[in-house]
Amino acid sequence: MLKNKWIKKAIVTSLILAIALVFLKQKNMTLKQSILKNFYAVIMWGSHLANKKYAVLENVNNTSPSQSFFSLTVTDNSGKRFQLEQYKGKKILFVNTASDCGFTAQYAELEKLYQQHKDKLIMLAFPANDFKQQEKGTDAEIAQFCKINYGVSFPIMQKSIVIKNDTQNDVFKWLTNSNLNGWNNTPPKWNFTKFLVNENGVLTHVFATSTSPLDKEVLAALTK
Repeated sequence: MLKNKWIKKAIVTSLILAIALVFLKQKNMTLKQSILKNFYAVIMWGSHLANKKYAVLENVNNTSPSQSFFSLTVTDNSGKRFQLEQYKGKKILFVNTASDCGFTAQYAELEKLYQQHKDKLIMLAFPANDFKQQEKGTDAEIAQFCKINYGVSFPIMQKSIVIKNDTQNDVFKWLTNSNLNGWNNTPPKWNFTKFLVNENGVLTHVFATSTSPLDKEVLAALTK
């Protein structure tokens, strides 16, 4: 009798979990993406506690780059190439992104930050499959995913490699080589690392994955 009772309880629990998972799944999202999105706050809380000491790197001496930042060229996800020189006079936030990451919900925070400061801030997303293969989609699939699920309106670049190797994206090569940017050698350690370049083409801050785009330190950096 007791055994049957526990079997019924297990069945009911399983059904409740199954229904919950169905409701978690959202438009144009895999089940994994939906679950990660809904647990984003918990993931951020744990990650921030673990990495608080290393959350921000700052160019405290205002060291100028050896190679001009404005000489760099990027390619967006439609294949269009353009020079970063066109953004001279505005701050630029570079973010390496992924669609299947526990931090993917930062897309929403990045969009909010962009909307609040787009008069003085440019934001460029660089999708990459470098960390646990969490960005397997094509450029078209990535663009659709970002627009439908997070309302992203800032430019998304062509999928590329952001970690240090022979095929590293030229922009991230500059951002992570002190011989080029003047001071920083630290590459992205995970998806959604954020690099801030000021109006004069100087790399000023590197924000770890665990730092929200809406964190007070990010907002303070935008006012400097």
